[in-house]
Amino acid sequence: MIERYSRPQMKKIWADKSKFDKWLEVEIAVCEAWTELGEIPREAMTKIRKANYNLDHIAEFLRVTHHDVTAFLKSVAESLGEESRFIHLGLTSSDVMDTALSLQ
Repeated sequence: MIERYSRPQMKKIWADKSKFDKWLEVEIAVCEAWTELGEIPREAMTKIRKANYNLDHIAEFLRVTHHDVTAFLKSVAESLGEESRFIHLGLTSSDVMDTALSLQ
């Protein structure tokens, strides 16, 4: 974003934290839908709803993977443990990125 054309509110919307918050929102919403369809156990959703990520870890993983969604998912997986197998189920990176962008 070009500094002179931005406002603090705009910077906040387009910051990495905001982007990753929306990505996580999309991932959790998809898990909720899978739970309603019986593909994810309801008990797992309790933990999935509490999923989070670490910006520093995403940056570290990104240096290795060179793929922002993969780095994000690896960080989310750290917070979930076994339940991480349900995150990103049936999704592509574009599914997450495009949907989240429309929410930003």
